[in-house]
Amino acid sequence: MPAPHTDSLGNAVALHDAASLGPLNDFVGGFIACEARAVNVLQAAGDASAIVQACCAALHMFAESADAPRNARPFIDQALASAPRASEREQRFVAAVAAWVQGDLPRAIALHEEQARLHPRDLASVKLGQYHLFNRGDSPGMLRLALQALPAAGDVPYLHGMLAFGWEQCHRLAQAESAARHAMALCRKEPWAHHALAHVMLTQGRIDEGAAFMASVQDTWTGLNSFMVTHNWWHQALFLLEQDRHDEVLALYDAQVWGVVKEYSQDQINAVSLLVRLELAGARVGAARWADLADHLERQRLADHVLPFLDLQYLYGLARAGRTQAARTLLHNIGAHAATRTEPHERAVWQQVCVPAAHGLLAHAEGDGATAAQHLGTALPRLTEIGGSHAQRDLFHQIWLDALQRHGRWATVQNLLQPLANAQPESRRLARQLRAVNEALALPPGA
Repeated sequence: MPAPHTDSLGNAVALHDAASLGPLNDFVGGFIACEARAVNVLQAAGDASAIVQACCAALHMFAESADAPRNARPFIDQALASAPRASEREQRFVAAVAAWVQGDLPRAIALHEEQARLHPRDLASVKLGQYHLFNRGDSPGMLRLALQALPAAGDVPYLHGMLAFGWEQCHRLAQAESAARHAMALCRKEPWAHHALAHVMLTQGRIDEGAAFMASVQDTWTGLNSFMVTHNWWHQALFLLEQDRHDEVLALYDAQVWGVVKEYSQDQINAVSLLVRLELAGARVGAARWADLADHLERQRLADHVLPFLDLQYLYGLARAGRTQAARTLLHNIGAHAATRTEPHERAVWQQVCVPAAHGLLAHAEGDGATAAQHLGTALPRLTEIGGSHAQRDLFHQIWLDALQRHGRWATVQNLLQPLANAQPESRRLARQLRAVNEALALPPGA
């Protein structure tokens, strides 16, 4: 029989091999802290314990690639075979990961929600449930899940980081900032809290403060997984971009945002997004940067379809890099994939949001502002449903504004851009863009 132990959060675990406890704790603690040590659970892959095998399966699924379920399958099959000898909590975690591998995200989410009610210190389950809800655009669900764990796990700084991001994505910015600062008071090195506070400051137009804040905590971004470290640098780059510090943004792109794990989905979309934003802001990024990125996208991403949010950025990256045939192949594959979706939410998102957005993005990259404005205008009101954060999805809004401008719809652009500039008076980027719009409309310049 498996030996009883407790993990670093006090949850009972049934392990066949006591030596697996350290690697398991690396997964539990590393996952909620966004640290690279989470992969150490693979060192215990020879242990048939259900919880160990389920964590190994989850780790493979986080690759966010078309072959991830196939790579995860042997581990989740072993976890399911061992589950009868595991605890009820472990069985539920195994079942949730199994549902993920099988593509049944509504069941996975329901199991994570149940786990939070019954075992609120299973924060790896809470974090994983938030990940799924985030990818489905359900920010209230993200927040509810973290709040469920709060009474029992309020001593854990990483829970407050999860709360901060949930509050922020629900536009509850004061609560988000409070939760992020509480997380950092418990542990200054809480990168998810840094990330949530960066979101708050960007949304509130606190550009100078945001850049200074991120600079003040950069020394703690050590030992993180590639997503977290590149994404926090990406957020710092956004603040610098609003200050029109293009050369510094390009330096961050080269040194921090692109090149940590070039094969990883999140590193790739951080790179696409930052290069596009730079170009929309008037910077020249150079063909070589696009070519390097597009080489990886063309080799890996033409038939992935893990998440529509990812596919749209892969598509635009390919098109912007001049890989027209590859971009059109991906567009065709997105349409074919969308047509086969059966789960209601997934079908609606792929067919009604992702497909028109994909057509719009390709049209924009090819210089067809009218078609781009039409298709992106159709998709934007429902873009939340594809997942991603407000800051990430703003990329598509910026492309749409550029498409409207190329199409000569200056009055529409003025009505959209002026409120943004009002909300972010420190943004030199928006002020500069608004001056051009006012000039085109023969309006007096702003303040």
